[in-house]
Amino acid sequence: MNDPVSPSSPRRPLRWIVPVTALAVLAGGGAWGWTQWQSRQAQERVREENAQLQVQGLLDSVEALRRDQRSTSQRVQDAAATNRVLRDEMLGLSQRNALLEENLAKLADSTRHGAQALQLEEAELLLSQAGQRLAYADDADGAKRLYALAAASLDDVQGSEYLNLRQALMQERNAVDALGPGVRAQTQARLGRFAQALTALPEQIDAPADTAVGSPWWHQVLAPFVTITPTRLQGPLTEAERVAAWDSLQLELTLARAAVERGDQPGYVQALDRVALWLPRLWPDSPALREQRAELHQLRACELRPSLPELGSTLQQLRSMRNGR
Repeated sequence: MNDPVSPSSPRRPLRWIVPVTALAVLAGGGAWGWTQWQSRQAQERVREENAQLQVQGLLDSVEALRRDQRSTSQRVQDAAATNRVLRDEMLGLSQRNALLEENLAKLADSTRHGAQALQLEEAELLLSQAGQRLAYADDADGAKRLYALAAASLDDVQGSEYLNLRQALMQERNAVDALGPGVRAQTQARLGRFAQALTALPEQIDAPADTAVGSPWWHQVLAPFVTITPTRLQGPLTEAERVAAWDSLQLELTLARAAVERGDQPGYVQALDRVALWLPRLWPDSPALREQRAELHQLRACELRPSLPELGSTLQQLRSMRNGR
């Protein structure tokens, strides 16, 4: 009799195929995972290199801005030294006026016509110096003193034909008094207060309390894994970028002050426009920021050389009267 064939013989190859297939799948999955891990590592290295390049570029930019700021500060100091020299020259002219007054006192025994001519010359010189102080140095206080001396000189001049001249001088003095300490001095003070107010602006603002109630569903799904914070609540810049931006803002404010000192209206407006561009990048939107932006808009509208129709009218009228004789 023949032995019966065992039914497990044909299933033995299947038992080997299943483990081999599982090992092949595991090996393929491991190779694929290794490849993905290597790719991510390479991407991380590329991102780190790019970040280092950006940081180095920002550091170079900050250093260049600091050099420019030092150069600008030196130019401002040179301008201040020039202004001091001009003030000394103005003081010298004032001393010459004092000498002229002494000479007028010595000539008191001369004829009335000669004394009146000297008084008119003195008034013309004083009016000319007052206009120059306002036009070039924005020295409103010095101009007011010169106008007062000119008014005193014209008060001693006899004759009804000089009544209109005195009235014109009074109107011109009222217009100069309305300037206060001077447009540029007021603008410099307002710029200083504006720069001081910027240091008190909040760098971050608190999120509203009801944001979680109306948040989208995907915010709630991802909440256990990540924290979603809008950029407007924490500022758009990193710490390194904020330092560079702050230095740039200070440089633009320095340029604006230098433009005010020179009376350079286009340079002043351009510097404030660049300041306005830095404000929303350094601070998030807030009522305090909006208030400072409104103040900056008002500063931008200031005229460094205001046009006064009355300025120089008395001098022109006096010269016309003297030339008409």
